[in-house]
Amino acid sequence: MVLQTIVLVAFAYLLGSVPWGLVTTRCFSSVDILKHGSGNIGATNVRRLAGNRLGALTLAGDVLKGFVPVVVARAVFDAQSHWAWLLVCLVALAAFLGHLYPIYMKFQKGGKGVATVLGCFLAISPWACVASLLVFIVTVYLSNRVSAGSLAATAALPLAVWHLQGAQVPTIAATVFFAMIACRHRENIERLLRGAEPTLKKK
Repeated sequence: MVLQTIVLVAFAYLLGSVPWGLVTTRCFSSVDILKHGSGNIGATNVRRLAGNRLGALTLAGDVLKGFVPVVVARAVFDAQSHWAWLLVCLVALAAFLGHLYPIYMKFQKGGKGVATVLGCFLAISPWACVASLLVFIVTVYLSNRVSAGSLAATAALPLAVWHLQGAQVPTIAATVFFAMIACRHRENIERLLRGAEPTLKKK
């Protein structure tokens, strides 16, 4: 069990560290996302600078690098107890931290983690992800800002996990992820409060 946990945590972190936004833009465009826009490697910055297709490809990659290791962890640990859930959520945390602090980029220039958390919880509590996705869509529609939708969706995730699954450890994990994502969105929150956050599109 200990060896399996170490291997899965390492695998999750290394997969989570893959900067798909940088990979896709360097392979299929001439845009340097590290020097333009927000400088972020996530799907939102890729979409703004390199178009919807590469943005969608980046989003898929960031979701999968959270989804794949957690699916494997659930199969290995057969999460039915608090202890098994703790190990599964530890693997999810490793994938998330890989995205935030990627080893391939010297632990810098990581993304904000929303898509990777979505991937993790698609494997942990899919219906809670559906509920959070609906919150995201409604918030983006009303605010015309992706960051507002991301914050609202991740804030709703712990409530959705608890209501739909009733598992304590995943609920705590979702709360921790939301707190960390909110910290990564500090500048976005400040701009939202000032009304200066970039819009998704012109109304």
